[in-house]
Amino acid sequence: MRTTGSTGGPAALRAAGVMRTYGKGGAAFTALHGVDVEVAQGRSLAIVGRSGSGKSTLMHLLALLDRPTAGDVEVSGRSASSLRADELDLIRNRTFGFVFQQFFLTAGQTVQENVSLPLVIAGVPPKERRERTTAVLEELGLADKAGNRANELSGGQKQRVVIARALVNEPSVIFADEPTGNLDTATGAQVEDILFGLQRDRGLTLVVVTHDPDLAARCDGSITIADGRIVERVEAA
Repeated sequence: MRTTGSTGGPAALRAAGVMRTYGKGGAAFTALHGVDVEVAQGRSLAIVGRSGSGKSTLMHLLALLDRPTAGDVEVSGRSASSLRADELDLIRNRTFGFVFQQFFLTAGQTVQENVSLPLVIAGVPPKERRERTTAVLEELGLADKAGNRANELSGGQKQRVVIARALVNEPSVIFADEPTGNLDTATGAQVEDILFGLQRDRGLTLVVVTHDPDLAARCDGSITIADGRIVERVEAA
């Protein structure tokens, strides 16, 4: 069955009645209660909420980093529950790109090595890895930092390296979890401009987890989560 996003286009991602419970018995805690959400291909969605609201749990389910206790997640109309472990790994590596607040860079490795990691995992030959990594570093203005180690970079440079790593496998969906949380206002604005520019120019689907209302307002739509439930939906005009 063809699914449609909230803006009317084909759904890149869809969560239907997803619930996520941790623990068992009296110690069980339900982080999400039957949530429904769709993200159309090429659109951006902000997932907004306070700490502990369930917003990161929802992102992890949409990104196939976790499985729902109940309900289902679809990627381009394919049910994640029907996919084998190797198929899930392939989607996470080639369809999705990830930008995290904590960077998750290997400090002692060079920028080139950090950015090329998804290509190494995908088994891309060394020559092609170098070419694709160099191209994305040039696109993000980091070509002159290729030989620098990650621990020699500023916060803004590190986040651009993370974005480069997310892009190097040419994904169709980018997940950004508090992408400006560790940055000052000016640098955060630059990172936002990069992400939304890439969404526009490449036709990427962008899912942003944030507590920043200004960042959420730049997205095509937003959902606000409280206590594991969607309490507000906003669509761009």
